[in-house]
Amino acid sequence: MKLTQPTITCPDCKLSELCLPFGLQKNEVTQLVDIVKNKRPLQANDLLYRQGEACESLYAIKSGSFRSFITTAAGDEQTIGFYLPGELMGLDSLQHGRFTCSTVALETASVCELPLSHFNELCARIPRLQTQLMRILGKEIASDHDKIVLLGHRSAKEKMATFILMLSLRYTALGFSSTQFNLSMGRQDIANFLGLTIETVSRQLTHLSQQGVITVKQRGIQIDNLELLKTIVNACPLH
Repeated sequence: MKLTQPTITCPDCKLSELCLPFGLQKNEVTQLVDIVKNKRPLQANDLLYRQGEACESLYAIKSGSFRSFITTAAGDEQTIGFYLPGELMGLDSLQHGRFTCSTVALETASVCELPLSHFNELCARIPRLQTQLMRILGKEIASDHDKIVLLGHRSAKEKMATFILMLSLRYTALGFSSTQFNLSMGRQDIANFLGLTIETVSRQLTHLSQQGVITVKQRGIQIDNLELLKTIVNACPLH
């Protein structure tokens, strides 16, 4: 006998205050639930959408994490960001109706699919939903500003420290520990994102560990001295 797993809907989801349902009335959340599609779980390296494809849906992460990247004309990949639970993917497509990057699962992950045709109609009926979408877009822009600062004229040590601190702040917003978390992305992905070599990433993690800032256990990160980490980042304006 095949057992059906219970589906977690927006009202029951622990991420609802971070995602689109935030600020909606109960009846409005019900209308949102009606259009959400629950896609099958994705495994590590599964592609969710590809650069250049027409966008028919936005995606909210329920569990797991994702990497977004752009493929150049020469076939090289440039990692442009990482997504965590509660975050909305596909917003880059809203300008021209096509995804400007590809997104791949970093681990076993699940998403809620929001078909754009129904979602646009719902935004027209529920002003609060449109307001929440604007809030999320604003957060995305602020995140892009952080990336510019991170990848600007900073040393390899500052880049690595800032990357760890940004993850700490994001995990805090999710209600998880701010000082103990796993890096779901590999060191090659981190290096590609930061504009460093994989050897430099490994070396900087070792240096931060030797300074007593962090403890590294495989992909696990424990921040032992948060204040010193912030000092290394040197008052970088993070959100």
